[in-house]
Amino acid sequence: MSDVNGAALRLKETYPEAVEDLASFRGDTSVWIRKEDILEVGRFLKEEPELAFDFLTLATAVDYFPKEPRFEMVYHLYSMQHNTRLILKVRLPSEEPMVESVTPLWSTANWHEREAFDLMGIRFENHPDLSRILMPDDWEGHPLRKDYPLKGFDRSE
Repeated sequence: MSDVNGAALRLKETYPEAVEDLASFRGDTSVWIRKEDILEVGRFLKEEPELAFDFLTLATAVDYFPKEPRFEMVYHLYSMQHNTRLILKVRLPSEEPMVESVTPLWSTANWHEREAFDLMGIRFENHPDLSRILMPDDWEGHPLRKDYPLKGFDRSE
């Protein structure tokens, strides 16, 4: 199945309860899935021979403040065998934004998830080393959130 839209439709057929929405824009297909299904859906996309999305090229977070759900985790997948791409998206609330880590499926997620944790405050359940990667350990807040003060927090108090 080399057609990315076909991969999204196959995913919707296989996991109708997990797929919240589908969209295509300028040749990229995005599939929004429920956060509780990320590992099962990811495993299917990786291990199904007709899909074989074996490479996670990027995982990042988006802040839609002040909208709810506020955050979105975005996973860019690539199938080297079929030369196709697919974008998975998971919506997360502003209160306790948390999703299961996909590092058991794609080891490259380790650093991407740590960056999203550090800069956006997204927590990843069962991550092997969820710690800051860019900011000092004692840094307060998450500097890429849209409500983070432009000049930072006043630490003189």
